[in-house]
Amino acid sequence: MSLARTLGPLLAGEVRDDDYTRHLYSSDASMYAIEPLAVAYPKHTDDVRALVTACGGLGVPVLPRGAGTSLAGQTVGAAVIVDFSRHMNRVLELDGDLARVQPGVVQDQLNRAAAKHGMMFGPDTSTSNRATIGGMIGNNSAGSHSIRYGSTIDHVRALNVVLADASTPDLATDGRLRAGVDKILENLDLAGYPRFWRHSGGYRLDRVTPDDLTPLVVGSEGTLAIVTEATVRLVPRPTTRAIAVGHFTGTLSAIAATHDALALDAASVELMDKAILDLSRQRVDYARLGDILEGDPEALLFVEFFGDDAAAKVDELARAWKAGGHGYHTLRAIDKERREAVLKVRKAGLGLLMASSVGSRRPLAFVEDTAVPPEALVPYVAEFEKILERHGMKAGFYGHCSVGCLHIRPFVDLRAPGEIAAMRAVAEEVAELAARHGGVNSSEHGDGLARSEFNEKLFGPAVYAAMREVKRLFDPGNLLNPGKIVDAAPMTEHLRDPSRPEPPPLRTALAFADGMHAAADRCMNIGACRKEDTGVMCPSYMATREEEHSTRGRANALVKALSSPDPRAALGEERLHGILDLCLECKACTSECPLGVDMASLKSEALHQYHQTHGVPLRSRLFGAIRTLNRLGSATAPLSNLLAAPLRGALGLARQRPLPRFERDTLPRWHARRTPAPGRRGEVILLADSFTSFTEPAIGRAAVELLEKAGYTVRLAAEGCCGRSSLSKGLLDRAKSMAEAMVGRLSASDAPIVGLEPSCLLTLKDEYAALLPGDPRVQAVAGRARLVPELLLEAIDDGALPLGDALSGRTILFHGHCHEKAVTGTAATRELLARIPGARVSELDAGCCGMAGSFGFEAEHYELSMKIGGLRLFPAVSATTEDTLVAATGVSCRQQIAHGTGRTARHPVELIRLLT
Repeated sequence: MSLARTLGPLLAGEVRDDDYTRHLYSSDASMYAIEPLAVAYPKHTDDVRALVTACGGLGVPVLPRGAGTSLAGQTVGAAVIVDFSRHMNRVLELDGDLARVQPGVVQDQLNRAAAKHGMMFGPDTSTSNRATIGGMIGNNSAGSHSIRYGSTIDHVRALNVVLADASTPDLATDGRLRAGVDKILENLDLAGYPRFWRHSGGYRLDRVTPDDLTPLVVGSEGTLAIVTEATVRLVPRPTTRAIAVGHFTGTLSAIAATHDALALDAASVELMDKAILDLSRQRVDYARLGDILEGDPEALLFVEFFGDDAAAKVDELARAWKAGGHGYHTLRAIDKERREAVLKVRKAGLGLLMASSVGSRRPLAFVEDTAVPPEALVPYVAEFEKILERHGMKAGFYGHCSVGCLHIRPFVDLRAPGEIAAMRAVAEEVAELAARHGGVNSSEHGDGLARSEFNEKLFGPAVYAAMREVKRLFDPGNLLNPGKIVDAAPMTEHLRDPSRPEPPPLRTALAFADGMHAAADRCMNIGACRKEDTGVMCPSYMATREEEHSTRGRANALVKALSSPDPRAALGEERLHGILDLCLECKACTSECPLGVDMASLKSEALHQYHQTHGVPLRSRLFGAIRTLNRLGSATAPLSNLLAAPLRGALGLARQRPLPRFERDTLPRWHARRTPAPGRRGEVILLADSFTSFTEPAIGRAAVELLEKAGYTVRLAAEGCCGRSSLSKGLLDRAKSMAEAMVGRLSASDAPIVGLEPSCLLTLKDEYAALLPGDPRVQAVAGRARLVPELLLEAIDDGALPLGDALSGRTILFHGHCHEKAVTGTAATRELLARIPGARVSELDAGCCGMAGSFGFEAEHYELSMKIGGLRLFPAVSATTEDTLVAATGVSCRQQIAHGTGRTARHPVELIRLLT
């Protein structure tokens, strides 16, 4: 029976049950995996009711889901998964301190809307850029400022719900439910119920009031009712913030310093240990924190204060720590830039820790959510460390010292003999340890599959029996997310890694450190690729909100294919090809995904394997040979510019998209006519890429003239292509030949290699290592490769390249290339523009432009390309005044800005040339 065919016609939304969709929803951010029966994407409450009615008639369970970032396995199960994030994601109403929202609304989305009124949602998870309000209600999430704002349960005012019988009762007035709950609680002794306030385990029987049953649903993980709408309380947004970052020589000494912070009414106190800190220093996008730290601390304590006296309290805390001998340095993060650098790393604790995974040895979430009173935290952690030591486990430590909650994640290889038993033993000992110190086993991440089985022991037989009665009252047929909170399977069932087959060997054209399967399986489903309004990753998901168009979705699809008995055949499947097709190969995942999943390389290899089965399309061959195409176009210009347009249809190019114009006087021709200028700084090799050479030679000329003025003798490397376009089309044999030739030519000198087009120059630093593994020349070439702005910045700063003031008073809006952001960062280019006398420079956080080389030219991708550009880039550019200068380092970016906004974007080098 196909559930999609049975259920689909009943909904305005969709239902899917193909193998790949079910696989993508078989896991969340936990260590578990259960393949669902189907996935539904409802558009409104009537869809949910129709779905529940039909599933009830079929005896099929239903499981509501938001972003799928649950850490305990709440959102996996053999059920029809209801994904609210795709369609039911609107902020319906803001009224004073109340907001009415659909369950798929993302926390940051609500906060953006509320910020216009000076308000925000109090609970603030580290996953706020993808966690949905529905998911937060399901888990009773809290966050770093819970000492100030409490948990989600403290902010939910009303819920619209659908029960297992498809009814929609009012939880405040429904007589049947009220009478049933009153009977269950009538003679129940809650004296043994956990007293610690920060608690998200079991059903919140202690929070039921005579007026409302809503608290029972909060934290129930979709086991009692399906939330279709929520009214939540908002809190005033702090107008002033300041952060103290204490540097400590040990984790326990950092925790011991928490008391001084709490005495000053800190809004949050967060811990990060050295293991996570060291990982942050290795990442381009977190480098700013490492630059401002003092020495090499073993642990950091991030203390945030709100209010007009926030900065004064930072100073007061620093004095208190010094007087008490706590730590050796306090960093003051008062200005916005420093605060953002600090908070970015603090919020990335989970992802950075996950990045230290090696194969199937991963830091797992099974004892990561305990909490004890803060005054008990030091002895608790000391005993916790002894438990880990006894079982031979290491762990990463981060979390919320202010409320006694540390997210301690031991490294475990569930495929290794004895590791599952050791994991269970640690889980049992830690649960008892937390209870002994007056704490709880789950404080904000919920029970799920990891902790539900311990509930009877933790709550006692009577309270647990009452929880089972509550479940039967709301869901007598056990259809709503069964097996969570009550009547759960042992925590060692449904583990993801042990259940997967060993991947068969696959010979690949690109070199992956531990194979292609391991490269895809680095994804641990934390969902950072599902963010919507910051950074670059993942542009196609931002536009479609489809799980399969996220980096996580594509990685999981590849894991499925590469785990099949014949991975080569699986990589040739059209369904997989369709999932990978909308990846723009922006490379943002290599830096913004905390685990560094390199989807661009994975897609290139998958395309290469696909071509082995299906052959290479003509269009891919042409775009893969872009240098030859552009050279021929320039040689026959202007005739080629006239003849190119009629070929659009035959090549499948979008008729709406303007084509680049070939220039007859190419950069190599111009350079050949010149006499090389002797330079006191020595020789520099300018990589004459396929675009700077043939379609935008003016940029190349500006770069040559500037480098010469800076004191360099410029030699042009114009003999061949770097292979970037071949890589993007999966033509890896051709790309390898191009790389070998390029490395051979560039190795004849030890001069610096510079480039203007980031995607081309940075191919030397990035992909060449995978194309030519073991070639010592590759590392040498990569070490010499730099973007032109880096050299110009040095020349300006040492006085060799003085700039005029012709652009004084102008505003420059800068959009960096995706590959630049991912591989080197945009700091050098931004600083180069900032050196323009009297100019005001603003760097856009506008994501990917949506063009991505040939992607935006292709007819089938044109609409999505423009939609991506329209999310943030086009509005940002269009909002500026006409005299604002727009600068962009990428040729594709400049093309897209011109097409989408009618504005001309110039390479930063062109602007600098105007001033010399």
